[in-house]
Amino acid sequence: MNTFGKFALAFSAMTLAVAAHAQIGPNPTEASLEATAGPFATANTKVATPSGYGSGTVYYPTTAGQYGLVVVAPGFTETQSAISWWGPRLASHGFVVVTMGTKTTLDQPESRGKQLAAALKQVVSLGASGPFAGKIDSSKQAVMGHSMGGGGTLAAARDNPTLKAAIPLAPWHTIKTWSGVKVPTMIIACENDFIAPVDTHAETFYNAIPATTPKAMLELAGEDHFCVNSNTEAINKAVDGKMATAWLKVFMDNDARYKPFIQDSTPATNISRYLTTGL
Repeated sequence: MNTFGKFALAFSAMTLAVAAHAQIGPNPTEASLEATAGPFATANTKVATPSGYGSGTVYYPTTAGQYGLVVVAPGFTETQSAISWWGPRLASHGFVVVTMGTKTTLDQPESRGKQLAAALKQVVSLGASGPFAGKIDSSKQAVMGHSMGGGGTLAAARDNPTLKAAIPLAPWHTIKTWSGVKVPTMIIACENDFIAPVDTHAETFYNAIPATTPKAMLELAGEDHFCVNSNTEAINKAVDGKMATAWLKVFMDNDARYKPFIQDSTPATNISRYLTTGL
């Protein structure tokens, strides 16, 4: 084989390796993404001594491999239990997920943004040993959060541009200008939210994020502020889980198999609006 042939073969092998790295898990379907669990078995462990945030539970796939890291924060007056369902749900699709509690339940959004960043930093370091040793790909990190945790998610995305994705859930924040957000952001909103009304919060935030940043806003029809939390109906969890998983897969894992799910503008029966830019 000549030199060119050897180079072509090596390049082809490298391309296949990159593609394999990007594709974690089997081909997705509507049913698999809306199911209560994905293809990976999971385990979890508590963070013994949280540094810079209140508490944390780490959920991770038991299958060998490296996975992107996602931290999820609760809202005002909420504890970790309010968003705990996201841990096993996302982990079962091939992510290491931390559901965190804040230092106090009254912490404001900017504080929650800093705590999200602190949790990412600490859990990456904890991944050097222990039950999820070697499972975190530290080059792929994302943040999520509900209500003031959603406002904190926007703040973390603004302050940490190397993040791969952000998903504010029914976000609340007094700041309305988010031109500094360069991280691909999907906002999940609740149509009848009286705590963080969509027109003055989720929609305003969506419009404030630059058009050069990939972004989306999903609005669940007829639902209140808690349409993304642990106690919401199964029909909401099906859509929430599907869209959040697809968003993370596209922007954290660079997995094109999931792109049709976030590009589809045909609303399901429980979706009142779906807006996108840059997809």
